[in-house]
Amino acid sequence: MIKHIVTWKLSATDDAGKQSSFDAIAAVLRPLADSVPSVRSLTVGRNVAYPDTNWDLVLVAEFDDLAGLEAYQVNPDHKAAAAVVRANVEARSGIDYEF
Repeated sequence: MIKHIVTWKLSATDDAGKQSSFDAIAAVLRPLADSVPSVRSLTVGRNVAYPDTNWDLVLVAEFDDLAGLEAYQVNPDHKAAAAVVRANVEARSGIDYEF
């Protein structure tokens, strides 16, 4: 199994703007759990503690293997969602690991 974890720093600096960005991003990422066949699980969450040091938003997804992760990356629904994410974030960090 592959765990795919991505964190983002949102471009918005105020709480209302961050919530609006989170809502927009979550609205396009969460449906990928159903529309991309290789996704085994997918969660999206907003940071609730230590905002000065923590990232603002996280995606955690699981796939059977690297081929499933790659299928997700090139899926048109994922590409459309990624455009919404990019429009709302200033920085990205990620890791993919086997478990």
